[in-house]
Amino acid sequence: MRGFLASSIGVTCATALAVPLTPPAAAATSAPPAPPPPTRTTAQPGPEVPGSTRSLPLAPLTADRAPGAASQGLPRRDVRKFSLVGIVWDDAGAELHGRVEVRTRATATGTWSHWQRLETHNADHGADPGTAESDSGRVRGATAPLWVGESDGVEVRVRAEGAAEASRTAASPLPAGLRLELVDPGKGATPVTVPPAPAEGRPRATAPAAEAATGGAVGGTTQGAAEATAASRANVGQAPLGATEIPALSRSETVAGLAARHGASPRSPHVGARPKITTRRGWGADEQLREKGFVYTKKVRAAFVHHSATGNNYRCSQAPSVIRSIYRYHVRSTGWRDLGYNFLVDKCGQIYEGRAGGVSKPVLGAHTLGFNSDSMGIAVLGTYSDGEPSAAALKAIARLTAWKLGLYGMNPNGKTYLKSGGGNLYRKGKKVRLNVISGHRDGFATNCPGQKLYGKLGTSRSKAAQYQGR
Repeated sequence: MRGFLASSIGVTCATALAVPLTPPAAAATSAPPAPPPPTRTTAQPGPEVPGSTRSLPLAPLTADRAPGAASQGLPRRDVRKFSLVGIVWDDAGAELHGRVEVRTRATATGTWSHWQRLETHNADHGADPGTAESDSGRVRGATAPLWVGESDGVEVRVRAEGAAEASRTAASPLPAGLRLELVDPGKGATPVTVPPAPAEGRPRATAPAAEAATGGAVGGTTQGAAEATAASRANVGQAPLGATEIPALSRSETVAGLAARHGASPRSPHVGARPKITTRRGWGADEQLREKGFVYTKKVRAAFVHHSATGNNYRCSQAPSVIRSIYRYHVRSTGWRDLGYNFLVDKCGQIYEGRAGGVSKPVLGAHTLGFNSDSMGIAVLGTYSDGEPSAAALKAIARLTAWKLGLYGMNPNGKTYLKSGGGNLYRKGKKVRLNVISGHRDGFATNCPGQKLYGKLGTSRSKAAQYQGR
């Protein structure tokens, strides 16, 4: 998807941050494990695999059996349990002009849901054109994922829409290689106490036992353990190695911490108090999934706010499972090097670390196509095209941006310039004047972060500036 058509579903978000010392050079990357091979057979009962992705090819639903038939899907069937669904296809540059719907059967009740629609326009999330992540050869086209809760049955239908069919060849109204992705987030690891280490503030020194031994996944490898350690070490200075939580600090403690690290008072005292952040260990990231190492941009000049478009039918206690599912979908299904967002926020206002590399560092994300450099992406879990975002989530956005943008001397209520990496609003290389806190739609023609959330960003800007002492 590149354009935004008023007659189509609005593009949705499918879709880093301490003190800016000289950032590490972009680390070498390696390919993530290949996704499981597709299968056309009905799933048979068997042992459940915690944390898994199953890929099932779609087939024509009509007499037209040609590839790219205008109506494809999957008849109702039993499958191993899953909690999140999405549709992917082979060519990341191809658009799905049509309607994608799924219905699922709840494991707990055996009840089938009504038909639920997936957001088809999702290419506005992703790495900037021409970057190593974008040109890896592994990136696929994809819908936004949808959280459905624990389920063990599924039915899918994909139909090309009339206006879209007219603009495409009759032989291929839908992208080639359509597949259903069924994601099981697995279970979070059990935290255990670890010896405390010196760190800023009052860190909570806990680490998941399973991750300590296996790198965050059942059957983990030495590489997984090494990457789990590396991801945790990137936050040393904010919390001890192995911490599941980076504790909140007062504003005076935050400023004092900056002064201690720089050996003098920071040039700008306009920085908000550091909020509490659940680390990747805290939400149970399987560090074997992502590519090795971290990639950084120069600084953080802006924050783009997104909605995850995964639906609002989740409890806050399920947020770590939702995030593990999105992470797995971004890496195994979509082909990105890691989770696309730098931070995520649930409807209770809890903040979570996203892409690995350190919460205070300028980690290069894959959240706003064309504007990932010198920015960070914050996704509020849920869909806010019609639903109102919670006051707690809005407060969390303000507190997070007051802190992170303050570390880089940015005024949340101000303007900044970013150079476009290419997109459907701005040509590559164009310098664009944007709000320091922008919505995804400000950098790309998309519905994201949903009209209801977008309409609240003015309040978030002013509150963040207040938290910085402006």
